[in-house]
Amino acid sequence: MDVLSDVLTALRTGRPHAARTQEQAPWGIRFPPSDGAGCHVLLEGSCWLLPVRGEPIQLTVGDVVFVPHGAGYALADHPDSPLTDFSFDTAPAADEIIDTGPAIRLLCAAYYFDRSSSHPLLEELPEVVHLSGRHPSLRAAIELLSDELTEPQAGSSAILTGLVDMLLMFVLRAWFADERATDGWATVLADPSLMAALRGIHGTPQHPWTVAQLAALSGMSRASFAKRFTGAVGRTPLGYLTWWRMTLAARGLHSSDVPLRTIAAQTGYGTEFALAKAFKREYGVAPGEYRRRRLTG
Repeated sequence: MDVLSDVLTALRTGRPHAARTQEQAPWGIRFPPSDGAGCHVLLEGSCWLLPVRGEPIQLTVGDVVFVPHGAGYALADHPDSPLTDFSFDTAPAADEIIDTGPAIRLLCAAYYFDRSSSHPLLEELPEVVHLSGRHPSLRAAIELLSDELTEPQAGSSAILTGLVDMLLMFVLRAWFADERATDGWATVLADPSLMAALRGIHGTPQHPWTVAQLAALSGMSRASFAKRFTGAVGRTPLGYLTWWRMTLAARGLHSSDVPLRTIAAQTGYGTEFALAKAFKREYGVAPGEYRRRRLTG
């Protein structure tokens, strides 16, 4: 069980999008707050990312920025350039712009997450993840995605979805590899003992796990495991188990018409009533109401 892939799959909604764009100075694009997360790769030229908080960040060729929390931000040729609100309907494609002077080219991707159940792995990321293009796997993913966007062929729709997901995975891998943190998920993903317990939880969430059983998977004593897990993950072992079960239940209600009794069995609850009680405690509404709101929202 790949915990990182599992988390992103459970929290993501809809399909990601990607495009290559070109801009001519002076230019500026404002991205409003949303449930989305934006990723931009500078392919040619230089520009600035303007976060809601903090100083402008200058980007050069090969730089990658990921804005994970849905906060508004802007991209511009200069921090003082006027900004235009982004729109899918008005965003120009690279081949629609007349090249009359210095220009920049960007590869842009957008992801959508269920913000009602954000994972601490994502919550711990900074407002802006800024990476250079020095990571070989990340560069390879960028090249593949850029080539597919430039010359779409048969099967491109399915390929692009996979490549955009791949880009996000390599961005997160590179960020966690660059981090020198002493706590949090940067250390969890590199900790074989804790990952063994997390793979158990993610692989069989319906199992009636105990702290002792999870500690045994980690090869640690119960007390040592509980302290280490809670300190790194940010939840107690059983607290994380409950949260993960609720996340899976919410995803099942959101994306399928599977009966509640089936979701209860898949998430380790013996009855619909037991699941409904835990779900309402987590989300503030009954499962049926949650499903209706998602269908009508």
